[in-house]
Amino acid sequence: MKTLSHDPSNYERTQWDPIEKSPAEHIDANLTDYRTSYKVFDWAAARSSLAGLPGGGVNIAHEAVDRHLGTSVADVTALRALRANGDRSALTYADLAALSNRFAGVLHELGVRPGERICILLGRTPELYIAALGGWKAGCVVSPLFSAFGPEPVRQRLAISEATTLVTTKDLYRRRVAPIRGELPDLRHVLVTDADSGGELEGGAIDLALAMVAVDAEFPIVRTQAEDPALLHFTSGTTGKPKGAVHVHGAVLAHRISARYALDLRQGDVFWCTADPGWVTGMSYGVIAPLTLGATVITDEADFDALRWYGVLTAEAVSVWYTAPTALRMLMRRGDELPPGTDLSHLRFVASVGEPLNPEVVVWGRRVLGRPVHDNWWQTETGAIMIANFAAEQVRPGSMGRPLPGVEATILRRGPDGRAAVVGGDVRHAETGEIGELALREGWPSMFRGYWGQPDRYAKAFTAGWYLSGDLARRDADGYYWFVGRADDVIKSAGHLVGPFEVESALMAHPAVAEAGVIGKPDPVAGELVKAFVLLRPAYVATESLRAELLAFGRKALGAVAPKEITFAESLPHTRSGKVMRRLLKAREQGLPEGDVSTLEAGQ
Repeated sequence: MKTLSHDPSNYERTQWDPIEKSPAEHIDANLTDYRTSYKVFDWAAARSSLAGLPGGGVNIAHEAVDRHLGTSVADVTALRALRANGDRSALTYADLAALSNRFAGVLHELGVRPGERICILLGRTPELYIAALGGWKAGCVVSPLFSAFGPEPVRQRLAISEATTLVTTKDLYRRRVAPIRGELPDLRHVLVTDADSGGELEGGAIDLALAMVAVDAEFPIVRTQAEDPALLHFTSGTTGKPKGAVHVHGAVLAHRISARYALDLRQGDVFWCTADPGWVTGMSYGVIAPLTLGATVITDEADFDALRWYGVLTAEAVSVWYTAPTALRMLMRRGDELPPGTDLSHLRFVASVGEPLNPEVVVWGRRVLGRPVHDNWWQTETGAIMIANFAAEQVRPGSMGRPLPGVEATILRRGPDGRAAVVGGDVRHAETGEIGELALREGWPSMFRGYWGQPDRYAKAFTAGWYLSGDLARRDADGYYWFVGRADDVIKSAGHLVGPFEVESALMAHPAVAEAGVIGKPDPVAGELVKAFVLLRPAYVATESLRAELLAFGRKALGAVAPKEITFAESLPHTRSGKVMRRLLKAREQGLPEGDVSTLEAGQ
């Protein structure tokens, strides 16, 4: 360990240089002319890229797997599954089509009808893909659940959705569902993916493997329409019971288009999305989008490990990688030297999701991975990526990019009540550089169609034809959007609106800082003081000298909105998707037990 002192001016990065793309990157990208594409794009015309069901209608599973039958893609590996113990298995598109048919047949034999909700409580395993695709073929509404949830979050989601069927493992059923089964009168069927054939299962659960063998490998897909519900994604319940965002089969068009444009994904790619399938990213881009394009999907059952991840990128020849800022920062902490044997020559595109991406990580990606990390923005409610840094376009570190073709975004001024200001029936748009609420013009295909059983809550998400994201942002003169913070996270200090992300990113530009979490601390004069919790890189130790240096570094970079207090932390609390849990940092500051904050937040 060592204690180092540095001149903060050596590391000041209040303005990061844009990353220009090479001519080859322009030519090879799916989206080569952003401005023209944005002007001419039309969702109605884009629908021609969907295969559609024979005789009419649209179904996500048909677009993901069955559309490829009878083509050269049918025998391509659709899914390559890596087990935690090192085993590997693979399924072709034809395999996935047949297995999902059998799963749909099991549902039909059990009397599960179109429109019923089936919940999937599984990790990153092939059975999750088979169950989701089979559920859509049967016309059911699929609701993925995060496998690390405890019994209460699972109970809430099963109860709210009135799910009739659950797909899970023996262990997860025993630990998470069996204790609360009596509180779930709608739950008729539990399908277990890892039963020992012939053994009696707890609570009348069904051995899924045996059941699938007993049905036909052919199944006539239920003729769903574009507006029929297909997905139920639950979001955080920290402000009340969990919200279930409803998405429709027609959303698959946005999944497909956004993957082509925002992730530069195409047929023949080896694609790795590290998001858990229990969250919207793991479903929209871990399952649906890459399959619609004929890519090979990598799914890894194991938890994060830096050496393992570099090994996966190398051994699987990953060409497009979609991961989380927290994981990238953990790789950064390991250093710039790649493990011996690492080969990233196949890696063409790297993107990040789950929380805003710090500029330092973007530049690190270019330096160490050979590719900048492309930030993008979307939410559970949007269903697909809405704003992104594109493969052929300039990347501005710290910016989440520009809206996708077909997506109309704006920054709205907010009234005294915190809601979007409406004058004469229309909204008030912010000026260039002005902080306001990020909003989207309603009507894109993957826009959520409701909160399950909460119509009033859904109505409040819209104003004058605009979806209100709840995120504060600003837009520069070239149309790039810059995240400031969640409306309820922004700090009001001495008349300034301070975005925690901006302060966290500024501190991370210092070589001693691995990660930072920023909150507002109540103050009788300023209203709130900006306080930072800092996690140091392994080579540094916490000293008063370093604290003073970081405070000075912050003042030089941020001026009046710099942190006034810094606490060195051994670790920072994260959600399962990688976001710093500022509510828990506030609980620490107030001396409250962190367990007092809703446990549901741990999953978001």
